[in-house]
Amino acid sequence: MKASLVLKMGQQLTMTPQLQQAIRLLQLSSLDLQQEVQEALEVNPMLEMADDGDDDYTAAGKNEQSEGGDHDNGEEAPAVTLPDPVEFESRQPNADAPEGKFDEIPTDLPVDTQWEDVYQTSASSLPNQDDEEWDYTSRTGTGETLQSHLEWQLNLIPLSDTDRLIAESLIDAISADGYLEESLEDILESFDPMLDIEADEVEMVLHRIQQFEPVGVGARSLSECLSLQLRQLPADTPLLEQALRLVKDHLELLGSRDFTTLMRRTRMKEEQLRDVINLIQTLNPRPGSEIASGEAEYVIPDVIVRREKDRWVVELNQEAVPKVRVNGQYAAMVRRADSSSDNTYLRNHLQEARWFIKSLQSRNETLMKVASQIVEHQRDFLEQGEEAMKPLVLHDIAEAVGMHESTISRVTTQKFMHTPRGIFELKYFFSSHVSTSEGGEFSSTAIRALIKKLVATENPKKPLSDSKIAGLLEEQGIHVARRTIAKYRESLNIAPSSERKRLV
Repeated sequence: MKASLVLKMGQQLTMTPQLQQAIRLLQLSSLDLQQEVQEALEVNPMLEMADDGDDDYTAAGKNEQSEGGDHDNGEEAPAVTLPDPVEFESRQPNADAPEGKFDEIPTDLPVDTQWEDVYQTSASSLPNQDDEEWDYTSRTGTGETLQSHLEWQLNLIPLSDTDRLIAESLIDAISADGYLEESLEDILESFDPMLDIEADEVEMVLHRIQQFEPVGVGARSLSECLSLQLRQLPADTPLLEQALRLVKDHLELLGSRDFTTLMRRTRMKEEQLRDVINLIQTLNPRPGSEIASGEAEYVIPDVIVRREKDRWVVELNQEAVPKVRVNGQYAAMVRRADSSSDNTYLRNHLQEARWFIKSLQSRNETLMKVASQIVEHQRDFLEQGEEAMKPLVLHDIAEAVGMHESTISRVTTQKFMHTPRGIFELKYFFSSHVSTSEGGEFSSTAIRALIKKLVATENPKKPLSDSKIAGLLEEQGIHVARRTIAKYRESLNIAPSSERKRLV
């Protein structure tokens, strides 16, 4: 083949670095966004945090700029502010709105800054360490683990060096739920033969650990765990002996809810068996869960929804994003005609700072549009609850706000809405649907709420099976297969009917 040069024409979609930055900020959660802003402040000298009490500094900056007419190009930069709250009774969303205002960002930004280049949101800084509300342990401490809690109790009792070594090995083998995962034989084999440790000694140390808090820790089975907790109760506790005998010899029958066989083998009447079961249900089958094993996770809502008279008002949480602006003193040093390396450095960072501020504004405007449409669509949920949830998919919101479904997916990921009914991730309001006998649609979230309601009001002696629940929903005109009911029931952590059966 002969080598040759061929000239072709074509179109290719490319993303500018500025658009990539705007999309990246769009999909960040509130906590990740704060970290991104902090990194931008460290890298870009043109960016700074703006405090609420810096009016004098702002006025001085304006005066400096007005005096320096040689670097003022006379071009007013628009003020960057949060979107206004939306009231659905008086304001209708614009379905033809452009996607997030990405296209409105100019390709050539002026290098001279204006003091209006401030991203007007309330600061979300941590309290000062000198403040009375500052809690050092909550900011720097780590959650206590079950092992550390047991080791702390171990240091309070006198033990020989050998017994302490055995105790430390046993504590290491205890799971987060409080159970001893390894057998005593395996633990015994892990010791140095020169120590001459016997099995009875390991058993004795285990009994000491089983007296620690939380009660029931160090058990090797569920039966032993419940027995340890029952033995810690006062001796005059009613039906204590019957409960000990039941968890030791008939725990499998209790788990399978075979109450008829239980009454026959334990020779107890129905009322007496019910009281014994109630006593056992006060115990904790996972005693280790009483000890915190990790850091608490906090959620900062991005959107706040509240009811004012007959209107639902949607607004962004001003505490979720820091207040960022362009540093006026550094920006005043930029000269348009100067091509020195220092001036080029400042001009490039000024342009990046403006792009970053505009990207933050675009993120909030897009989030506001999507949240407003979600509230408009799910107003019945806010007023009546989960049973009034309507079917909603990404395509519905994408059409309403004039954006692509991928943009809607980014906006609704790790973004939370504070409502009078609680805090929900935006994705919670999206759900599939099933058909009704009248030709309508019913949300899967509403079906889950109906299942929860039916199970809560069922007869405990004769709990509703999945087929029975499907039949009851069919009577309401909702066509749901039995397997779908089972899937929804499992997602709600509701046990099967055979495990929900109990004595009344």
